[in-house]
Amino acid sequence: MKGTAPILEGKIAIVHGASSGIGAAAGRVFARHGAVVVLTARREDRLRELADELRGTGAEVTHQVLDVRDGEAVRRVVENTVERHGRLDVAFNNAGVGLPRTPMHLIGDDVYEHVVGTNVTGVWNCMRHEIAAMLEGKGGAIVNTSSVGGLVASGTGAPYIASKHAVIGLTKAAAVEYAAQGIRVNAIAPGLTRSEMTAEWFANSPETEARAHRSAPQKRAAEPEEVAETAAWLCSDLASFVTGVTVPVDGGRTAW
Repeated sequence: MKGTAPILEGKIAIVHGASSGIGAAAGRVFARHGAVVVLTARREDRLRELADELRGTGAEVTHQVLDVRDGEAVRRVVENTVERHGRLDVAFNNAGVGLPRTPMHLIGDDVYEHVVGTNVTGVWNCMRHEIAAMLEGKGGAIVNTSSVGGLVASGTGAPYIASKHAVIGLTKAAAVEYAAQGIRVNAIAPGLTRSEMTAEWFANSPETEARAHRSAPQKRAAEPEEVAETAAWLCSDLASFVTGVTVPVDGGRTAW
């Protein structure tokens, strides 16, 4: 509605995994909705580029290089945010990695540990330090990125499927545990979303793109901004009575 205040106006927000795809889109969306944004990811060049872009629009943005598997590094990012801005209101835990479609018996321990370490331990590290900061303030809102792979299983990619199911479990557990302290915790479950990774898949196999589009009632992939807008709404006060849920952003795929 014209004239409506931005839904994250004045919120202090951390966006993890912000160097590309949904995370980069979230940096733009959160800033457009009025948040003060701290961007993190492993790729400093991409973070700096996005931060410069957003500052050019008048947004208040900083960036910090971070591997979410490192719990102490996550703690420092959260503490630096609180020290700089006085509090933490919002966190979007979006850092994650995918996995080629590989049969379970051919997946090595190193691959399993990398996927689970990033997608599960990374979310765990982020949540526990974000929650600690929010408990010192006036509560807050956390959104974790799961996947349609956290709701249903495909025929391959077991570590990824397991990791995204675990994200939903962590989300529910924290939502119940901290609801009375004013902290809301939700998850989103994106379906096929346009990104550098999916662009490469589609370029190498046009049939993969066609098959993916057939798998959702809307017959297309999501744009990263569409997914990011859902996360922004869940982080906003408009979702004040929403906690412990996982919202599919999948064009109806899980409704088949």
